[in-house]
Amino acid sequence: MPSLHRVFLVGPMGAGKTTIGKYLADHLKLRFADTDTEIEARTGADIPWIFDVEGEEGFRDREEQVVEEMTGWDGIVLATGGGVVLRPNNRRVLAARGFVIYLYATVKEQVKRTQRDRRRPLLQGGDPKEILTELMAERDPLYREIADHVIETDSCSPRTVAQRLVRELT
Repeated sequence: MPSLHRVFLVGPMGAGKTTIGKYLADHLKLRFADTDTEIEARTGADIPWIFDVEGEEGFRDREEQVVEEMTGWDGIVLATGGGVVLRPNNRRVLAARGFVIYLYATVKEQVKRTQRDRRRPLLQGGDPKEILTELMAERDPLYREIADHVIETDSCSPRTVAQRLVRELT
C-alpha cells in the first residue's frame, strides 16, 4: 500500500483534478489544496490576468515556486495545473515528494468539460480541440513519466473516480 500523506494530482485541464481532489481528500481524511488557487491568493489576481500581464512564462515561474513549497506540505491532496509537468523541477519534486496520480481524460472529454469555461487562457483564440490535442501530445508522456498511478476519468463522476482511487490505493 502506498504512503498517502502527500497525494499529487496531475493531468490535463478538464480531467477533474480539483473536483476529484476534494472528494479524495475527504475520503483520505487529508486537507485539499490547489496550486492555481494558491497562486491566485498570493497574487491577488486570477490566472487569466497573470497570463495577460506576465505571459505563460511568468505564470510558470510563479507556479514553480508554489509547487516547490506545497509539495513539502504533509497531509495533503494537491491538485496541480495542467502545465505543471512542463518544468523539469516540478516533475522532479512531484515525483520525489509524494504519490502522483495522473487523472487521464481523452481530448474529446476535455473539450466537452471546458467548452463553457472562459478562465482557460490557453484555450482562448483558437480551436479548443486542436489546442487540447497539441497539449495532450506534449504533456501526456510527461504525466506518465512521473505518475505512480493512472486512472481514467472520462466515463465516471468525480465522486466515483475518488471512490475508485481509494479502493485501488488503500
